[in-house]
Amino acid sequence: MGVASTVDLWVVAGYLIVVTILGCLMSTKTRSASEFISAGGSLPGWVVGLSIIGTFVSSISFIAHPGKTFAGTWNPFVFSLSLPYAAWVATRYFVPFFRHCGSLSAYEHLEMRFGTWARLYAAGFNVLYHIGRIGTILFGVSLAVSALIQVPIPALIVGLGVLVIAYTLMGGIEAVIWTDVLQSIILIGGMLICVTLLLWEIPGGFMGVVRAAETPAMNKLSLGSMDFNFAESTFWTMLVFGFFINLQNFAADQTFVQRYFTARTEGEAIKSVWMGALAYLPLSAVLFFIGTGLFAFYGTVGELPPDTGADSVLPYFIMNELPVGASGLLIAAILAAAMSTVDSSLNSSASLLLCDVRNRFFSGTTTDPSSTGASRMDSVTGLPVAGTEADHAELRFLRIWTVLLGLAGIGAALAMIGIRQMLDIWWQMSGVLSGGTLGLILLARFTNVRGSCAAGTGVATGILSIALIMLSDLKEPPTILAPLCRMAAPIRQWFHPLMAIVVGTVLVVVVSWLTWLLTGRRRS
Repeated sequence: MGVASTVDLWVVAGYLIVVTILGCLMSTKTRSASEFISAGGSLPGWVVGLSIIGTFVSSISFIAHPGKTFAGTWNPFVFSLSLPYAAWVATRYFVPFFRHCGSLSAYEHLEMRFGTWARLYAAGFNVLYHIGRIGTILFGVSLAVSALIQVPIPALIVGLGVLVIAYTLMGGIEAVIWTDVLQSIILIGGMLICVTLLLWEIPGGFMGVVRAAETPAMNKLSLGSMDFNFAESTFWTMLVFGFFINLQNFAADQTFVQRYFTARTEGEAIKSVWMGALAYLPLSAVLFFIGTGLFAFYGTVGELPPDTGADSVLPYFIMNELPVGASGLLIAAILAAAMSTVDSSLNSSASLLLCDVRNRFFSGTTTDPSSTGASRMDSVTGLPVAGTEADHAELRFLRIWTVLLGLAGIGAALAMIGIRQMLDIWWQMSGVLSGGTLGLILLARFTNVRGSCAAGTGVATGILSIALIMLSDLKEPPTILAPLCRMAAPIRQWFHPLMAIVVGTVLVVVVSWLTWLLTGRRRS
């Protein structure tokens, strides 16, 4: 693989400097905890929408999406087709709900319905999930970029992590969102450069790509079988899986819920969701098309080294086929995708620790209005009014935990070096817990179920089902898990692992509701 030129390195360095300066400039606007978390509810919908796009497209998807269509078909694109349906549910039932719930936390309302455990379960998992996500993203992007610019992986992980911590620490959510806007523009520009060059080099342009991909032997443009078979990755399996995952993002992930409060009005918040969802459709199509274009390019014009992995094709193309300067912009685009994910995870996790842990269990602020430090509360965010002693204490807490969470994410990324299987294990573990969270959110929003007994029974059932579906697909399980895998093996003939979150979420709602009807309705 080629090595980045001096011009490319200057392009990458310039991008990193501009992003860091832009984020730090936001520190002059962040003088309270409310501004750190919600930007004072002052941002237009199009800005929030662009930041949602930046959060959707991680560095892993920027590389992996082209890799999937290079090696396989367009079946993964069906995931994106589910976004408008999830966005409709979110804008109809969740954006107005969260905007009027009186708390910046996505999980405070769970305590009112099911008890303290539900709130802590959801918030605790979300924080752990984002630490793991930060580690995964930093490791993944460093693994890809280190081969391009000849910088050691540990140095890239630490350097990139420290830069993101710096501007997130100083500028809060407004720095996160505005840098996401810049990063989204860089991402789109990088995609367009790849597509333009591929169409220019491949004989026949667009139709040349189509002809190379749709031969009977390949059928690479297929969206998957239309059979209602949920044991395979069919069109319907991917569509249902995508709907649940995207609904989880919009309704059960603090990263997205927090953005609803940054918009000026409820209408602007709704507009941002639709903008993010509808814009991601063509963007993901472009990423998948790049993979198909790479397949056509290296089948007709270019030549790949032997044993080049699917996920390594795009980095190889960037360094060996793009002109000087354009390669640097594409490397910057990969870094942009990583940074826009990491900064969001840092800010949302610190916000959850403030709202669901510190202020719930350890807040010692006075509520006497005559006191100069009185924690007069904002009616929208539920946080102290700017300028009070309580507000200053909360802002310090947010900044301290932004640093600590960032260091934890860097540590997780460093621990992943040389342990590739950890990535798969992490995503499987996150799937086990995420189904329970989404199930609780849907249970609270669409049913009358109350009390900890019914909800706890449903969550336990849902998590168990997700774990069994995951275990049923393990080919070489660790010795300690082998008996469980043998027991779960028959499940594989019914459900593809992608269906784990679907089955788990449905069981949480159904089992909780039935338990409430049979045992706990009167007590509730």
